[in-house]
Amino acid sequence: MSYAALLRVPHARRTFGAALLGRLSYGTVSLSLMLAVKSATGSYAVAGTAMALFGAASVFLSPLRALLIDRYGPRRALPPMTGAYAVLLGVLAALTWRPGASGLLLGVAALAAGACTPPLGPTMRAVWSELVGTRQGLLQRAYSLDGVAEELLLVSGPLVVGAVVQFAPAAFGVAVSAVLVAVGTAAFVASPAVRGLAGRDAGRRGSSGGISPVRGLAQPVVVAVGVGLALGALDLLVLAFADARQHADAVAWVMAALSAGSAVGGLANGAITWTTPARVRLPFLAAGLAAALGAAALAPGLVTLGAAAVTAGLFVAPALTT
Repeated sequence: MSYAALLRVPHARRTFGAALLGRLSYGTVSLSLMLAVKSATGSYAVAGTAMALFGAASVFLSPLRALLIDRYGPRRALPPMTGAYAVLLGVLAALTWRPGASGLLLGVAALAAGACTPPLGPTMRAVWSELVGTRQGLLQRAYSLDGVAEELLLVSGPLVVGAVVQFAPAAFGVAVSAVLVAVGTAAFVASPAVRGLAGRDAGRRGSSGGISPVRGLAQPVVVAVGVGLALGALDLLVLAFADARQHADAVAWVMAALSAGSAVGGLANGAITWTTPARVRLPFLAAGLAAALGAAALAPGLVTLGAAAVTAGLFVAPALTT
């Protein structure tokens, strides 16, 4: 089955489109917040600390937010979570609109906002499994399309911020991020596909017989952590590489090359009908990413680093999708 067939599944386009609108906020908020805090305080250290607090709260509390989604369903759990997140982003926008904001206050607000980040991506992937049912080939394409779309959002988000700061303060980008996530989530939970999810989840919990849902997840969790750490470090390493060559403006292009490679790899992964089990494919995909990043370490210049980034990207979305 093709990607077109996937999007013809009832409610797929409406639900996916709403989720993407909300998830665009994740592509705009980081750069907007960093620029806004820097502008308000005049300190990269404060901006970096605020972003670290925001990111740490978002990452380390994600299991708790996932538990709330699982227990109460997305229609009941997402709206209050998103409402709190959007309000706190609004507070951050107000605090950073003019210079002179308190770094301590900004850190507290960033920490609180990160703690409320709504998990639209994971929830959408759960909805995909409901929409396509047991059609495994179609589910693989759904996850691949989802991963590719997320990569494109992470590339386009900074471009949106770049356009915004041409005519407004960076704090306006934070406010735009709040509106995007609020509107996208509202449309997402209104979808019939999401309305039906909570009841079926409750039924599965009642009939599971107490079997742990996390059994057998050690391998994919290890790979996901490794990929996340590698890509998280890569941002800073590429910046240092470009700075050493007096071309800091090239960082965006190298990271865009990584995302472009990931998009191509994700689409290819979804188009292939695999006969090898996912558990067998996963370590090979992780090893391919490791080899490509190792080759990037040998790059003599930015052009070759960009080529290595494209190659590394080919393995990112397939690894995370798998």
